Amino acid sequence: MSVSEGGRTTNRKRPPVVLFIIPLMLGLSGLYRVTQSPSFESYRTVDVVQLLVSGAGFGAALVGVMFTLLRPRTDTTTCI
Repeated sequence: MSVSEGGRTTNRKRPPVVLFIIPLMLGLSGLYRVTQSPSFESYRTVDVVQLLVSGAGFGAALVGVMFTLLRPRTDTTTCI
C-alpha cells in the first residue's frame, strides 16, 4: 500500500501472520500445560486472571520496545 508523504510515496508492508501465530501458540501451549497440572484447581480465579493480564501487559511492552528499536530511522536534519 502506498502512502503519499509530501509528494513521496512509501511502501508499507503488513507484518506476516506468522509473527502473531507463533507467540499465540506458545502462550496457549503454556496455559494448557498449567491448566493440566493437578495443583491448578487450588489456584484462585483472581490469581489466574492477574497472571494472564500481567503476561499480556509485559508482552505488549516488549512489542512496543521492539517496534521503537527496530523502526527505520528518518533523517530529521534539514538544510536551510
